[in-house]
Amino acid sequence: MVTITAAELQSHLGHYWNLALREPVFITHHGRDSIVLLSADEYQRLRRYEPPQEPSAERKKELSERMETHRKTIEKLAQ
Repeated sequence: MVTITAAELQSHLGHYWNLALREPVFITHHGRDSIVLLSADEYQRLRRYEPPQEPSAERKKELSERMETHRKTIEKLAQ
């Protein structure tokens, strides 16, 4: 990850443009992160991200049963 100032970006746009094709470039303004320059491919990949969905009631029941089995096993081992 590279962090530069806005003034540095203005002075060397071509260099940081090419760098952003390989990795994100963080640009600061008045000492604070302001924007991130990144490739269009990376941007599209991030836009496609979908957070995990809530498990179905059936899946929740299955997980609960498995947890209970493990809890019982752990209790036996602790004795």
